[in-house]
Order: sequence, then structure tokens, then C-alpha cells
Amino acid sequence: MVKKLPIGTSGLQVEPISLGGNVFGWTADEATSFRILDAFVDAGGSMIDTADVYSFWVPGNSGGESERVIGRWLNANPAKRDKVLIATKVGFSEGLAPDKIAEGCDSSLQRLGIETIDVYYQHKDDDDVPLADSLGAFERLIETGKIRAIGLSQFTADRIDEAMDTARKCGFTAPSALQTWYNLLERQNFEPDLRDAALRHGLAVFPFYGLANGFLAGKYRSAGDLAKSPRGQRSADYVEGRGMGVLAALDEIAEETGAAVATVALGWLIAQPAVTSALASATNFNQLSETIAAMHFVLTPDQIGRLNAASAEVVSA
Repeated sequence: MVKKLPIGTSGLQVEPISLGGNVFGWTADEATSFRILDAFVDAGGSMIDTADVYSFWVPGNSGGESERVIGRWLNANPAKRDKVLIATKVGFSEGLAPDKIAEGCDSSLQRLGIETIDVYYQHKDDDDVPLADSLGAFERLIETGKIRAIGLSQFTADRIDEAMDTARKCGFTAPSALQTWYNLLERQNFEPDLRDAALRHGLAVFPFYGLANGFLAGKYRSAGDLAKSPRGQRSADYVEGRGMGVLAALDEIAEETGAAVATVALGWLIAQPAVTSALASATNFNQLSETIAAMHFVLTPDQIGRLNAASAEVVSA
């Protein structure tokens, strides 16, 4: 039985691994996406995370492709709706004006083919819109049953404090979740300010880029490996020396435990203070099995310490 953790004060619970949907309609075609979704849920996973803009960066796509794939999967498997939590986001491209939030939510609901989004995120902060306005728009979505819980993504610690204070003063439902960039190679994006803000406000943290675009899975070990994936070039800095010490530490612990390198990297992530569930995507069953294994994987304090030490060298470099 996979242990579940609360998503802030929302009343929802989630396993320590959540499935990222950014690859659906991009590097995973629809048939593969359906098989990945089935296998994830059958293995005890529940949170499926996407966004209204996935995957607009692909030539010929305009955004919404991932939501449509998930919607068609749910339509083909209606019994699984009660087994999953659907998270999506709004505001990345068009900002967080109340009318854009309302329109974006309706469009996402239509693409997903559902009546309620379980966790709805402000995809990134929008300084041009007062938090009272954007959070007020989210409150109306809760009141009408279109969303269940509120999340923030790519917010600074100061703006998290402001958002929580605004929700309290206005009598709005407080955000329950936070998404941010965090992994063994990018600790400075979260530690200490965002981590402390999340702990201060009881936010459930869902880190993205937990495997550093595949580098922390051992996928890229030389410059020649970067062509293996459309995301390979994002790991160029790591391959050129910045991350090799961390990868060596992961290799050592993987050999000790018999776990995959990716499983060890995710195991470190979900052991960190404030982290509730790590986001990870998969385009094949090998990747998915390594991700799912992290739900049950526990590192010893010594192993965590060794990974911390290897990671600290990167942060201080």
C-alpha cells in the first residue's frame, strides 16, 4: 500500500510520485500515453499533472494537446476518473486576469472532459494582476464547483507570503500546493527561501524537473548522448562537468541498493522537507517503472548525506 500525504489543507491526498503530462502529445504519442496512464494508475498512482499550454512549443501544436490526450483517456476509461486527481494550470501565456482565468478553466474542463479540476494552478506569477483579483477568480471557480483546490507555480517566497495573506484577508480559500524547480542539481531554486515559505504556510510541494530532464536518470553521460532526446541539449551544462559528481554519487548508491539511478534521485527528492510528491514524466515503461519504484524506495540517512554532500559541491561551485 502506497502511503499518501495531504495536499495542504485541501482535504486531498496524494502518493509521493505524481505523473507529469508534459510529454503527452509531444514525445509520447496517444497510444503510448494511454498505456503510461493505465500503468501508472494500476501501480497505485493517482495525481496526473498537466497544463493548458502543453505542448505549444512543438511545431504544429498550439497548447492543450496534453489535456486532450488525458481527456480522451478518461473518456475511454470512465471508471478511472474516481481513482485519479487531475491537476492543470492557467496563466502562462495570457496572464491571470480574472476573465482569462474563467475562460481558461472552462477550456481546460472541456478538453479534459471532466466537471471539476482537482488542483488548479496559477502557472506563473503575474505582477500586472493584483493577487486579490486572481485569487478572487479562483474562489469563484471553487464556489461553482469547477475546481477543488488552488495551487501556485513559479512564485517567489515573498509572493507566496503575499498570496496567503491576501487569501486570509479576503476570506478566500488559501492555496494548498506549490510547484517549483527542484532537484539535486538545482537546490538553490528552492532552498532555503521557498522551502521555508512552503513549510510556513503548510503548502504541499510538487517539484518539477526532478530528474533534470533525464540527466539524473543517467540518460546523458557524454556530449554524444545529448542527441538521444529532444530535451537532451538542456543537460549540456551538466554533462560538461557540473553534474558528473552528483551522477557518480547516484551510481554508487544505485549499485548498493539495486535501484535504478532515477529511483535514487527521486528518492532523495521526496525525502526533502516540504516535498509532498515529485513530478516525473515517462515516455516508455522502463522510465515509468523506475519512477513508480520511488514510491516505495527509502534512502538511509547516510545515503541522503552523501547525496547532499555531492550536491552541495555543485551549489557552491
